[in-house]
Amino acid sequence: MVTTPAFKWSFLTPRYWLTWIGVLFMYLISWLPQRAQFFLGKQLGRLVHKFFKKRRYIAQVNIALCFPHLSKQQQADMVLKNMENTGIATLETSMAWWWPQWRINRVLGSIEGFELIEEIQHQGKGVLLLVPHMLHLEMLSRVLGIKQQGIGFYRPHNNPLMEYFMTKGRLRSNETLISKRDVKGLIQALKNKKMCYYLPDQDYGRNRCEFTSFFAVPDAASTTGTLLFSSSKNCETLSLSGIRDKYGKYHVKIYPALTHFPSGDAKQDVTRVNKTMEQSIILAPEQYMWLHRRFKTRPDENAPSYYS
Repeated sequence: MVTTPAFKWSFLTPRYWLTWIGVLFMYLISWLPQRAQFFLGKQLGRLVHKFFKKRRYIAQVNIALCFPHLSKQQQADMVLKNMENTGIATLETSMAWWWPQWRINRVLGSIEGFELIEEIQHQGKGVLLLVPHMLHLEMLSRVLGIKQQGIGFYRPHNNPLMEYFMTKGRLRSNETLISKRDVKGLIQALKNKKMCYYLPDQDYGRNRCEFTSFFAVPDAASTTGTLLFSSSKNCETLSLSGIRDKYGKYHVKIYPALTHFPSGDAKQDVTRVNKTMEQSIILAPEQYMWLHRRFKTRPDENAPSYYS
């Protein structure tokens, strides 16, 4: 459990100089007007689209698999918009980590359904909040932090200096952070009536998963980790959606708790989780993290990869 990141003098050694240059560059850009940052982010995304062919290809495959009803041109248009939003998300991370509160307040569009969380906590339970990997996730967390600080369940960064800045930035809107390896820590946070974020929508491998539908893919590897935490009698499981509108404002909606969940049927329960994720993603699919190899694990280990 992380509460206060510790600065180390070793961060000043040459090993981290390039990281410092990158962080300083991002920090300085974060002071520009939001519209200017979005313009720069969009251009950065177009460079990713043009030169990072592997990432572009992964997004192309994912979007083609999930939205086969779209024409080839419509799919290509979504890929380009997704790359643009990926570039913007890089700068949104800087906004989330370093913007003063008054700037965050200015980009708050709406928070709908937060009373559902308060009601559950009033009943003496914690809240497991299912969140899709939207590209602007850092800003959504900062915006929701206006209402209440949550508990982040996350994967620590491999670069210790980036881990320091990431932790420090995320603690502006989170009470604490819990490593994804600390299962007991998250269960305890739920017992303590905390609002805990959990992201169940990516492919975490064959271990502890069910193969079930995700958009038009009938057999996507989907984690059963959600059920481990949801089965606690001390919590209720809700989901949220978050979008950035054309004016640069962020809108968060909390949905009612999943009833009779978990049911005991793991495949049925994981399918329900995927449906809640789809419900959130479809509001702004171009703002979702399609660059992840969502369908890398196939039911048949010998089946060819979608990403070959």
